[in-house]
Amino acid sequence: MAKDPKTKPTPKPRKTPQMTLADTRLFLEALARAHPDAKSDLVYTDNFSLLCAVVMSAQTTDAAVNKVTPALFAAAPTPAAMAALGAEKIGQFIRTIGLWQAKAKNVAALARQLVEKHGGVVPGDREALEALPGVGRKTANVVLNVAFGEAAMAVDTHIFRLGNRTGIAPGKNVREVEDKLVKRIPADLLRDSHHWLILHGRYVCKARTPECWRCVAAQWCRFPDKTLPPLQRAK
Repeated sequence: MAKDPKTKPTPKPRKTPQMTLADTRLFLEALARAHPDAKSDLVYTDNFSLLCAVVMSAQTTDAAVNKVTPALFAAAPTPAAMAALGAEKIGQFIRTIGLWQAKAKNVAALARQLVEKHGGVVPGDREALEALPGVGRKTANVVLNVAFGEAAMAVDTHIFRLGNRTGIAPGKNVREVEDKLVKRIPADLLRDSHHWLILHGRYVCKARTPECWRCVAAQWCRFPDKTLPPLQRAK
């Protein structure tokens, strides 16, 4: 059957070239000016509540986690109290978030391990963090960055998208993007870049349609198919 001559094939997305190191600094400095007080959207009071909140935020929005954690942390504010609460009762607090059953088991287990192996204190080294139930590299990086002030780069879906779309750190997988970001971002900007990039990806450089027309760093971004404002796109 002959193809309809009026039907135009959908053009393939053009590949984004890698951003220069000089433009990388300018790009991030623009984000810094836009988010001078950038920090995690998760609500927490100490390293333990931060760790639990990050574990629970996997494949769930921070907003959804923030709705369930105040009551949970009030009931179990310490690793010992959380371990005593147990997975079943923890689950009763967090039923509205995704994968709540697995997360309840992990939070109970990591609390027990903190008590048994770390004296109830969240460890500040990667190996010990990643040995905790439910804690992978991304979660460990968040805790190291936020709680211990390390220049660790936790690559979530937003940062992975920005790394590739903007050209700041193109990579085929999360670890490749992380390694490039750590290598290419100036040392004095690295720790805070974690927050700037997440916020930018969450609210401006969105997954389906990036809002390039209101991006403060658009002039340094190498994305070749920048979007126009809705009214201009409709013409």
